Amino acid sequence: MAQWILLIVAFLVLGHVPPGSSEFKRCWNGQGACRTYCARQETYMHLCPDASLCCLPYTYQPPPASKTRDD
Repeated sequence: MAQWILLIVAFLVLGHVPPGSSEFKRCWNGQGACRTYCARQETYMHLCPDASLCCLPYTYQPPPASKTRDD
């Protein structure tokens, strides 16, 4: 009987937990993460929909745009 009560209490507590953390929200085609601050080995790419930073590891950065010469 005590196990059933414990199980019910556990479900009630889990029901009050928010569905997700901003730490796990993804951006930049799933390669980046939306965070308040970027880590040392990451760079800021753009803002996420919730106004947090889209942090992208240096290994996944897109190549720089090639400059075209208009001669």
